[in-house]
Amino acid sequence: MTTVRVGAAPWITPVPELPVRPKAPSDRVGPDAALTRSPAVQAAARQVTPALERRRLEERRYRWRLIATDTAVIVAVTAGAALLQLIATGPQVLIEDPWVICRLPLAAAVAWTVMLWAFQTRSARVTGAGSTEYKLVAHATGLAFGVLAMAFIVLQWQGLRYQLILALPVGLLALLIARRGWRRWLIAQRRGGNYVSRALVVGRRADIEHVISTLERDDQRGYQVVGTALDEVPVGSDVIVPTGVYPVVGTPETVAEAARQVGADTIIVASQLADAEYTRRLSWQLEGTAADLVLSSRLTDVAGPRISLRQVEGLPLVQVRIPSFEGAQHAYKRALDILVAGVALVPIALITPLIALLVTLDSPGRVFFRQRRVGLNGQEFDILKFRTMRASAEQELSALLADNEGAGPLFKLHHDPRVTRVGAVLRRLSLDELPQFWNVLRGDMSVVGPRPPLPSEVGGYDGPVFRRLYIKPGITGLWQISGRSDLSWEQSVRLDLHYVENWSVMTDLMIIWRTARVMVRPRGAY
Repeated sequence: MTTVRVGAAPWITPVPELPVRPKAPSDRVGPDAALTRSPAVQAAARQVTPALERRRLEERRYRWRLIATDTAVIVAVTAGAALLQLIATGPQVLIEDPWVICRLPLAAAVAWTVMLWAFQTRSARVTGAGSTEYKLVAHATGLAFGVLAMAFIVLQWQGLRYQLILALPVGLLALLIARRGWRRWLIAQRRGGNYVSRALVVGRRADIEHVISTLERDDQRGYQVVGTALDEVPVGSDVIVPTGVYPVVGTPETVAEAARQVGADTIIVASQLADAEYTRRLSWQLEGTAADLVLSSRLTDVAGPRISLRQVEGLPLVQVRIPSFEGAQHAYKRALDILVAGVALVPIALITPLIALLVTLDSPGRVFFRQRRVGLNGQEFDILKFRTMRASAEQELSALLADNEGAGPLFKLHHDPRVTRVGAVLRRLSLDELPQFWNVLRGDMSVVGPRPPLPSEVGGYDGPVFRRLYIKPGITGLWQISGRSDLSWEQSVRLDLHYVENWSVMTDLMIIWRTARVMVRPRGAY
């Protein structure tokens, strides 16, 4: 959905002409000026509604929470780096330059704070959902220390390496963790009905139902739908969707007044209406009533962050970037894979003897299980896992096909009799997949990506499902953090295709972080 901020439009609502007369005391400007305005002027003035005031107050409160946390983190890490410098160099550095311990942390803190402000990392547009907030925090941090590095070269400041070695990585990590913590707090507040945008959805019935169903499936719940506005259903009726019943409170022509009556601060236009000037007129009518005018598009389901707006001689164009499956971004992904796999294989090597012993004692056979899977562009490879079934599991499969509970071409059983006791624990905690980091290091897989399919599953693919093979399969992905085996085949395909076309390095980092939480609280793993 594309959001247009209401209240900054360059157009001015026409005001009825008033007769010219000499100035009188009632024309003065002051606290009681509004009481002396003529009825025509009062009718033309935009009064801020309580719903909009509440929305702005909540945004300010949340922004100040972020400011306080960011400031505390920045001061702590820059002061810590300065203290480390003092310990390493000794007190003689203060004799040579008494300000050296204060100069660098102060400059780093100021530059960091300014960049976080300049990149609008606390804007309501980016906080609360998505990876944009984290990307902006990372970019602002990198640029702040880039400016410090240039100042170091020009001014020959000493001790900058302590800020770069300690404050930069530790501070960035602390900022991201703090932002994640506040986001979880915000989501919890939204589930309780606070810090949400009260939305009124306008358009055709089918589009309204699609928008409401999509919004209600969002576990972060940034919008609370309080009503609808459409032509083909009379006011006072209801729109019924699987997630609930929503009243019809107006029509597309009366939606601004309806928003005032129900206390909505966001209007979502779900359909492309025939009147080309409708959106412009509606934005004028909403001044003082709503903060956002949101234009919904079915493109967002397949394009996501690849959508952007371009202005060409006053003509707003929605630009959809065609996905690319090669280039520098994929080189960054491979670098991240090597880094994560290299770090992960160290503790995996330490716990492998223990797991191997448990697997062997529980059931005779090999410790590792190799299976043929399909990877990038249809190339087959051998995936590596800890064995969780009896050694004769492949031979017993044919007898269980009739009891298949998996979605689509997948074979799954909630209580597969071939799974051993140790194997059930390994599967529930996803520990059986740890050897796949070796596949990542070899280049067969990625840390994050679509689920690696069997050759028999690929034989059942049709149409766009083959797009899952356009990038390397992953150990984890959207499918794993969204329910795994509890997902339907259509849901699994939709998540994989969305990832294939819209992934980013920051998205991968977010999925890795959420995967760690899923391992502690597994859902759909069997």
